[in-house]
Amino acid sequence: MLNRRGFLATAAAAGLPHVAGVPRPKLAEAPISIFDPWLEIDASALAYNASAVARLGGGSNARPIIAVAKNNAYGLGLEVAGPLLDRLPEVRMLAVVRPSEALALRNAGVKKPVLLMGPASEDELLELVPLDVVQSPYRAAAPAILGKVAERLQRPVRIHLYVDTGMHRMGIPVGQALPWVEALAKSGAVRIEGAFTELVEDPEFDRQQAARLRALKADAAARGIDIGTLHAASSDAVMHGTSETFLDAVRPGLALYGGYVSERALQRGELRPSYRLKARVLRVDRLEAGEGVSYHRRWTTDKPIWTATLGVGHVDGYPSGAVKGCEVLIRGKLFPVVGTVSASHTVVALGAEESAQVGDEATLVGPDRPALHPNEVARRAGWSEYNMFMHLGASLRRGVINAQ
Repeated sequence: MLNRRGFLATAAAAGLPHVAGVPRPKLAEAPISIFDPWLEIDASALAYNASAVARLGGGSNARPIIAVAKNNAYGLGLEVAGPLLDRLPEVRMLAVVRPSEALALRNAGVKKPVLLMGPASEDELLELVPLDVVQSPYRAAAPAILGKVAERLQRPVRIHLYVDTGMHRMGIPVGQALPWVEALAKSGAVRIEGAFTELVEDPEFDRQQAARLRALKADAAARGIDIGTLHAASSDAVMHGTSETFLDAVRPGLALYGGYVSERALQRGELRPSYRLKARVLRVDRLEAGEGVSYHRRWTTDKPIWTATLGVGHVDGYPSGAVKGCEVLIRGKLFPVVGTVSASHTVVALGAEESAQVGDEATLVGPDRPALHPNEVARRAGWSEYNMFMHLGASLRRGVINAQ
């Protein structure tokens, strides 16, 4: 078992920075090796991206941001990324999709409102509502359920209405929404603070969806009901400039963390990757001509060559397809990934020289070279850019840099 002091000493030995005031994630009670792979989370990149997204979402009248932190903050870690997002002036609110994520943010010290964009049971509501976690009702039974919760807690439930304007996945269908909104408003059990929808990421239809949400607000206002802040625009809408969807606030996820939603989005503005996936060299070996590397001998040498084995693999979120052309940075030089990316190991070809030593740091994904950008690694590996974030291993050590 490793206590906090032991962990910090080990993390320092591994080269992981520690920033005062930024909580570290809770770790399993198991020894931590300096040879385990890790993530460096760049706080300055998150701040830069939030500023860029706010500008893209409104020009001189930058829209406030509802920062989506679902799926473990897009892989960066809720306990790490949540407090960093919480302190950014452009961020008005954080958003998640599961009750456990909302609780994790509060436990990590997040003070700003947290929007739960998913269902919660009555027992979960009784725990979440006192923590000022904003709910997103969408079921016909919501007025009755929220009425019971408000009565038991002796306080109204803060809500953003979850409206389906054409995605047909979640939300109250917009055609059924007005009488339902009236029932909620008349119940006295809720405080309606906003309404939102999910876009299908087809620009023309996205505009129609935003118009439907605006029409609902107008219809509700005609009946004396203010449904508050409207939001719809995801990273896709912001980066592609679908300004009709920007409404009162934008709700990006991937863009905040430095990932581009498409090649076309690269032309909309510069974002900075917010993390580095790093590992150490575990083994350096010289191979003779004709020898194969890793499972199935998919890569064999045609001349003597040095290779290095890194302690990171697809279980950590590094794509198996990296052997299709991805590179790794060691001692300032890029080396190709060869063989097979296995669960816990990746092999790179060093060339004719012994260009690395056991214990060297290797960067597999990050901002240091264009070849390491998450979008470029995804392109070469045949992956979605979202996978480069959301598949990052939950067990990876996470440290914060550039927090000042």
